Amino acid sequence: QVQLVESGGGVVQAGGSLRLSCATSGIIFSAYNMGWYRQAPGKQRELVALIASGGTTNYADSVKGRFTISRDNAKNTVYLQMNSLKPEDTADYYCAANRVLTYWGKGTLVTVSS
Repeated sequence: QVQLVESGGGVVQAGGSLRLSCATSGIIFSAYNMGWYRQAPGKQRELVALIASGGTTNYADSVKGRFTISRDNAKNTVYLQMNSLKPEDTADYYCAANRVLTYWGKGTLVTVSS
């Protein structure tokens, strides 16, 4: 059974930082491309950051220079370090594991107050 469990969300003031984690089980983690997505109220889910199985990263323009995605294959976990947070970063954040199929976590809420 594949499981992706996000943690680390919460309420933070603008300019602050949070570190999200996504612990996985049931997949060969090192073989999967991992991503973080977010969905704000009334908006579509959007890509935040990707890290390929080989370590290559990509970011949405809106988070470049502020967010960093990383992975620890020994811990089967992907991280999202979020710095200089803005109110517009408020959203539910989801991690996804993609190879042939895509698996999703249930999300963790990030609220950035102004």
